[in-house]
Amino acid sequence: MEKFNVKIAPSILSGSVTAPPSKSISHRALICAALADGESVISNLAFSQDILATIDVLTAIGAKIKKLDDSTLKVKGIGGKPRSLAVLGCRESGSTLRFMIPICLLSPDEFKLSGSEKLLSRPLGIYADIFKVRYCGSDGKMLTLAAGEPIAAGDYRIPGNVSSQFITGLLFALPLCGGDSKIIVEGNFESASYVDLTLDSLRKFGIKVTRENNIFYINGNQKYTPANVKIEGDASNAAFFEALNLVGGNVEVNGLNPDSLQGDMVFNKHFESLKAHSSEHIDLSDCPDLAPILFSTAALLGGGSFTHTDRLRLKESDRISAMKEELEKFGARIEVIDGLNGGTVNVLPAELHAPTAALSSHNDHRIAMSLSVLLLRFGGEIEGAEAVRKSMPDFFDNLEALGAHITKSETI
Repeated sequence: MEKFNVKIAPSILSGSVTAPPSKSISHRALICAALADGESVISNLAFSQDILATIDVLTAIGAKIKKLDDSTLKVKGIGGKPRSLAVLGCRESGSTLRFMIPICLLSPDEFKLSGSEKLLSRPLGIYADIFKVRYCGSDGKMLTLAAGEPIAAGDYRIPGNVSSQFITGLLFALPLCGGDSKIIVEGNFESASYVDLTLDSLRKFGIKVTRENNIFYINGNQKYTPANVKIEGDASNAAFFEALNLVGGNVEVNGLNPDSLQGDMVFNKHFESLKAHSSEHIDLSDCPDLAPILFSTAALLGGGSFTHTDRLRLKESDRISAMKEELEKFGARIEVIDGLNGGTVNVLPAELHAPTAALSSHNDHRIAMSLSVLLLRFGGEIEGAEAVRKSMPDFFDNLEALGAHITKSETI
């Protein structure tokens, strides 16, 4: 994959932009379509690296996927019966990897899932505990699921303070088992809104799950039915464009569903809180993907305090350390208190300036995009800017269309 740096000159942006399709909903719709018995059409897709990873693995378990146009796929599903046809290449997509493990285990076959070293080092211990016999673990390049008895119906207990992706993975697989199941979420249920997105996708494809507080009741012997789904706009990525208005821009962001279940729809509320210099902590437990852009805007607007930040260390990068390192190049002051209120990050008042050195994306799309917003005020360079391809390949093109002055340079 081509690698490149970008130099961004101070620019005032104006115009309108359409929020890119939701990556979270796209993953879920494609997986449900692939598990159905019949053909579904999924439209308004954006083919980011993460979505391409999910398409790759669904093809590897037997789904037939055909591109109808630049944003539409026809998916002929496998009727809930995955086969091990090839290595499942998950690239750097944590969602793809964690969603697919229980789905693979519906089959007695051996499966191999590949991914970047960083991806395979991210926590998977929940599955290791649940699927002890078949879960062989990773050698750093490949994760192996041994041949053996398929996943069984039953009661599954998941800590609420780990990634909700484990819950979603089980929700995809358990309706296809031969008996009824329960998922019991123990403790504080973080990122619950992502599970709401899963339940909504399951409903669209004919799967019924009942939720009572933190317990999910799942009838067995269900079947996914084909559906045609248009993907709504992505709130977490729309936040980067809305933040342009905090650096002097006049940008209208279109394409969001006002009734969306996405937890990241709170981005405007949090921006307003930062502008008002509210003394309240911003709780990131249900919107962790907003953290990088909120840290950047807090530094610009005079500070802010954020709780439930510890899990940010387990994303595509250690987002706490990465943002602290990069924002300090602008003169920002960042205080990190691990463990307090689930982890606390305080962005303290400080006078910002142009960065004293080139910035690094840390191979993390959200770091790259968050830093780009600040560079539109101060100017500077981001190394490893190709990281944006993970979720929004046309991010810099969109900025240029709004008036940004950006120079790309390829690197080896």
